[in-house]
Amino acid sequence: RSFSLEPKGRNHICVCTGTACHVRQSTVILEQLERELKIKAGETSADQEYSLERVNCLGACALGPLVTANEVYYGNMTVAKIERMLQETKSRKPEEKPVGEPA
Repeated sequence: RSFSLEPKGRNHICVCTGTACHVRQSTVILEQLERELKIKAGETSADQEYSLERVNCLGACALGPLVTANEVYYGNMTVAKIERMLQETKSRKPEEKPVGEPA
Protein backbone atom coordinates (compact mmCIF):
# COMPACT_ATOMS: atom_id res chain seq x y z
CA ARG A 1 0.00 0.00 0.00
CA SER A 2 1.10 3.50 -0.71
CA PHE A 3 1.51 6.17 1.95
CA SER A 4 -1.65 8.12 2.73
CA LEU A 5 -2.74 10.69 5.27
CA GLU A 6 -6.32 9.40 4.98
CA PRO A 7 -7.31 6.05 6.53
CA LYS A 8 -7.79 3.24 4.01
CA GLY A 9 -10.58 0.70 4.02
CA ARG A 10 -10.13 -2.91 5.09
CA ASN A 11 -10.13 -3.82 1.37
CA HIS A 12 -7.92 -1.70 -0.86
CA ILE A 13 -8.76 -1.83 -4.57
CA CYS A 14 -6.55 -0.28 -7.25
CA VAL A 15 -7.49 0.10 -10.90
CA CYS A 16 -4.63 0.59 -13.34
CA THR A 17 -5.25 3.37 -15.84
CA GLY A 18 -1.85 3.28 -17.52
CA THR A 19 -1.71 3.30 -21.31
CA ALA A 20 -2.01 -0.46 -21.88
CA CYS A 21 -4.91 -0.79 -19.45
CA HIS A 22 -6.57 2.42 -20.60
CA VAL A 23 -6.81 1.27 -24.22
CA ARG A 24 -8.37 -1.96 -22.90
CA GLN A 25 -11.19 -0.03 -21.21
CA SER A 26 -9.96 0.21 -17.61
CA THR A 27 -11.94 3.44 -17.17
CA VAL A 28 -15.16 1.47 -17.75
CA ILE A 29 -14.10 -0.93 -14.99
CA LEU A 30 -13.25 1.96 -12.66
CA GLU A 31 -16.64 3.57 -13.30
CA GLN A 32 -18.43 0.29 -12.57
CA LEU A 33 -16.49 -0.16 -9.31
CA GLU A 34 -17.43 3.39 -8.32
CA ARG A 35 -21.10 2.51 -8.86
CA GLU A 36 -20.86 -0.87 -7.07
CA LEU A 37 -18.97 0.50 -4.06
CA LYS A 38 -20.81 3.85 -4.05
CA ILE A 39 -17.54 5.78 -3.76
CA LYS A 40 -15.32 7.65 -6.21
CA ALA A 41 -11.67 6.88 -6.93
CA GLY A 42 -9.59 8.24 -4.06
CA GLU A 43 -12.35 7.67 -1.49
CA THR A 44 -13.07 5.17 1.28
CA SER A 45 -16.55 3.84 1.98
CA ALA A 46 -18.32 5.17 5.08
CA ASP A 47 -18.18 1.72 6.69
CA GLN A 48 -14.39 1.60 6.12
CA GLU A 49 -14.83 -1.65 4.15
CA TYR A 50 -13.40 -0.45 0.79
CA SER A 51 -10.94 2.08 -0.56
CA LEU A 52 -10.81 2.64 -4.32
CA GLU A 53 -7.77 4.06 -6.03
CA ARG A 54 -6.83 4.92 -9.61
CA VAL A 55 -3.13 4.21 -10.28
CA ASN A 56 -0.98 5.08 -13.28
CA CYS A 57 0.69 1.70 -13.73
CA LEU A 58 0.88 -1.58 -11.83
CA GLY A 59 3.69 -2.96 -13.99
CA ALA A 60 1.85 -5.93 -15.50
CA CYS A 61 0.74 -4.46 -18.81
CA ALA A 62 0.25 -7.85 -20.50
CA LEU A 63 -2.51 -8.61 -17.95
CA GLY A 64 -4.46 -5.41 -18.66
CA PRO A 65 -6.87 -4.21 -17.79
CA LEU A 66 -5.58 -4.89 -14.32
CA VAL A 67 -7.17 -4.46 -10.90
CA THR A 68 -5.61 -5.33 -7.55
CA ALA A 69 -7.61 -6.08 -4.44
CA ASN A 70 -5.48 -6.26 -1.30
CA GLU A 71 -2.41 -6.77 -3.49
CA VAL A 72 -3.97 -9.74 -5.33
CA TYR A 73 -3.79 -9.23 -9.09
CA TYR A 74 -6.92 -9.67 -11.22
CA GLY A 75 -5.83 -9.55 -14.84
CA ASN A 76 -7.86 -9.26 -18.03
CA MET A 77 -10.58 -7.68 -15.89
CA THR A 78 -14.03 -7.10 -17.29
CA VAL A 79 -17.17 -5.55 -15.83
CA ALA A 80 -18.63 -9.07 -15.68
CA LYS A 81 -15.76 -10.23 -13.40
CA ILE A 82 -16.13 -7.41 -10.86
CA GLU A 83 -18.83 -9.07 -8.74
CA ARG A 84 -16.76 -12.26 -8.37
CA MET A 85 -13.65 -10.27 -7.41
CA LEU A 86 -15.60 -8.34 -4.76
CA GLN A 87 -17.08 -11.55 -3.34
CA GLU A 88 -13.62 -13.16 -3.14
CA THR A 89 -12.20 -10.04 -1.53
CA LYS A 90 -14.95 -9.80 1.06
CA SER A 91 -14.84 -13.49 1.99
CA ARG A 92 -11.04 -13.70 2.27
CA LYS A 93 -9.39 -12.74 5.52
CA PRO A 94 -6.73 -10.04 4.99
CA GLU A 95 -3.87 -12.43 5.83
CA GLU A 96 -5.06 -15.11 3.37
CA LYS A 97 -3.66 -15.36 -0.11
CA PRO A 98 -5.90 -16.64 -2.91
CA VAL A 99 -5.92 -20.28 -3.90
CA GLY A 100 -6.50 -21.37 -7.48
CA GLU A 101 -5.92 -19.62 -10.75
CA PRO A 102 -3.46 -16.73 -10.83
CA ALA A 103 -4.55 -13.28 -11.98
